[in-house]
This record gives sequence, structure tokens and C-alpha cells, in this order.
Amino acid sequence: MILYIKYMVSLRCKMMVEEELKKLGLHHMVVDLGSVEIHKTITAEQREALKINLLKSGLELLDDKKSILIEKITNVIIEMIHYQDELPKVNYSDYLAEKLDYDYTYLSNVFSEVKGINIQQFIIYHKIERVKELLLYEDLNLTEISYKLHYSSVSHLSNQFKKVTGLSPSFYKKLRRKRERNLENI
Repeated sequence: MILYIKYMVSLRCKMMVEEELKKLGLHHMVVDLGSVEIHKTITAEQREALKINLLKSGLELLDDKKSILIEKITNVIIEMIHYQDELPKVNYSDYLAEKLDYDYTYLSNVFSEVKGINIQQFIIYHKIERVKELLLYEDLNLTEISYKLHYSSVSHLSNQFKKVTGLSPSFYKKLRRKRERNLENI
């Protein structure tokens, strides 16, 4: 049996879900971002207890098909951008369609209807978040980051970064240097 969980986007969330399952005596086979596969069918009482416990932690057990599909789309994008060493070489639309086994137009329409933004905007937002992480915590320059995230040029990355954040990538570089200096002074 597979259960789908909203807002489950990090390794810490996975550990928290595993702990809640353990408390309820539910044995799982796999816990992925956004889903958990359980060995056997759970009772209505166990499902309700899991739902309540997850809500306390900011997670939500999903029931309807649209919400489940949106969560799958979201998790594929987050996993692709934040947890893979390199982004896929194919178009994101092809990647999502293949990964989720749905027509991209359908995925795009459902996503836009529910989220209020299109998939491309969501991908751009997460790519910029990834750029921020790489600027602050990795020793990569903008050329390396633009290559890693498949931007056509450093200029394209910089323009998109400024458009989304209102700040230049060099501002984030300065933050990193300031952070390092502060750590040295401790």
C-alpha cells in the first residue's frame, strides 16, 4: 500500500515519517520524498492517527488524486534540482512526462490550476534556490554553477537570479565571505 504525504521534501522529513510509522507499529518497505510504501493495508484508525501525527509535524497525508499528482510533480522537480548531481539533459517537460507517465500538457494544466503558477515558473524558482545554496555553501563560481544547472550562459543565470530575488549573485557571494569571516571569529 502506498501513502502520499504533502510537504515531505527533505531527508529530515523522511526520518520523521519513519519515526511516526514506527510509533504506530506500521512496517514500511520504502520511504521516498512524498510517499511511503507500507507492507500491508492499514486500518482507518491507524490512518487517522498517522494523519494527525503528521499534521503536528507540518506534513499532510493526501487523499484526493489531484493533490497526490501535484505532490508527485513537486517532488520530482525538487529531487531533480536539489538532490541529483546533474540535471537531466532532456527537456524538463519530457523528463516529467516520462517520470510520472502522464502527458505533459495534462500535468501542466493540473499544476497551474492547483498551484496558481506554471511548472516552468516553479522550476525556475527552485533552480534559483539551488543557485543560492551553491553560492553560499559550495566553492563554485557562477560559470560552474550555470553549467551545472544547464543555463545557456552566466548572463542568463545572473538575469534570472536578479529577476527572482531582486539581488545579484555577487551579493550572495559576499554573504558567503561574511559568513566565513564570522565563523573564523568564533
